[in-house]
Amino acid sequence: MCAGCHYGAGARIATYVGAQCREVARERNRRHTRRRRIMLRDCCDELDQELQCGIVVSATLVNMEKFFATCPRGLELALVDELRLLNAQDIHAVGGGVRFAGEFFLCYRVNLASRLASRILWQVAADPYRTEDDVFRSVYRLPWTKWFDPRCTIRVDVSATKSPLASLNFVTLKIKDAVCDKIRRLSGRRPDVDTRAPDVPIQGHLTDRDFTLYLDTTGEPLFKRGQRVATGEAPLRENLAAGILRLAGWAPGVPLLDPMCGSGTILLEAANMALDIAPGLGRGFAFEKLKNFDARHWRELLRQATARQKPKKPAAIYGSDRSADVLKAARENLLAAGLEKVVSLKRADVLEITAPAKQGIIVTNPPYGVRLGEQQALAEFYPKLGDLLKKQFSGWRAYLLSADMRLPKLIHLAVSKRIPLYNGALECRLFEYKMVEGGMRKKDRLV
Repeated sequence: MCAGCHYGAGARIATYVGAQCREVARERNRRHTRRRRIMLRDCCDELDQELQCGIVVSATLVNMEKFFATCPRGLELALVDELRLLNAQDIHAVGGGVRFAGEFFLCYRVNLASRLASRILWQVAADPYRTEDDVFRSVYRLPWTKWFDPRCTIRVDVSATKSPLASLNFVTLKIKDAVCDKIRRLSGRRPDVDTRAPDVPIQGHLTDRDFTLYLDTTGEPLFKRGQRVATGEAPLRENLAAGILRLAGWAPGVPLLDPMCGSGTILLEAANMALDIAPGLGRGFAFEKLKNFDARHWRELLRQATARQKPKKPAAIYGSDRSADVLKAARENLLAAGLEKVVSLKRADVLEITAPAKQGIIVTNPPYGVRLGEQQALAEFYPKLGDLLKKQFSGWRAYLLSADMRLPKLIHLAVSKRIPLYNGALECRLFEYKMVEGGMRKKDRLV
């Protein structure tokens, strides 16, 4: 009751005043209810907007596939930069490769354009595990017939880091059985295994706790460009050669020399980079065997890559070798790639050459000794190579890839960088030498 009613001046007045107060109270309640309704409506609108945004974000996350690009050890950070230019997202470098994410078509683009990656793996499962049966169940529940036809052949490979399981071969067998059993249950047909050239390669990786499964979208490794028809002794892989050029900071237009060119792998990669030739042109990929393969999208990517190519004309890329047979192999490879007019080749002993330009970059893979006689010969060769670089290549930078860790001491030049790299399983170093006249030879007291 209001104050007027409480102190009332008569029944009628009290009744009137009480009625007025009740009406005021009802109006106040109506206004309060309207405010609550408006507030609730606004809150719901905001919640709807948040939910809608959440749906959009969720859909985006759902459409984002996870991938892993393998590469030679030592090139991970260079591969990160390359993937960033290809519009990959959520990029993380790890030992031996780079994790990244994007729409599924991104794997088309990376397979076609990456000069540094070895394989592009599509992640289809990631689960904790304790036993081989946990791995089997993880693989069995996947929708295999959604991804590829049962008539496709498969191969399973497994790697591990600190896995507690005793046998990787047994894990490989369990994965293969899970894939085949699930496909046979869904389609009535069991896929065949092809260990040499499978349609769909499958890769598993075990850590101490987690199991990750991938479909290999690449097939034949990316360093097999299909351009090299002749190889020399211990040839460089193409993606390692491309990575060395990146680490050396070489760019098209800068004079480049490989004075011990062998079969010409470094020269081939440089020529392809100079002409912007996509390394994946002219070869097939495993993703073309998947059910979600979009042939139209792939043709458009190929068309765009072809349109970006530059005319084939002589570039400031030079190679030499003292062996006529080795130089013949390099010429055959350049001819097969249609790049014979781009690169200048000549037969010459490395200790007798002169600089083809005032400044430039040397990138080469000098010989390294395995047998005692070879090691003794190289102990005499390296100081002469240092003399040649100092006298003839002032103003140049030299990058020497070698598995011979004696090279820096024997060449008698100050090393400005030592970059660990692997040529396959072989541990190497990329040694950088900046040839500044009068300042690069080590003094005897520093040797």
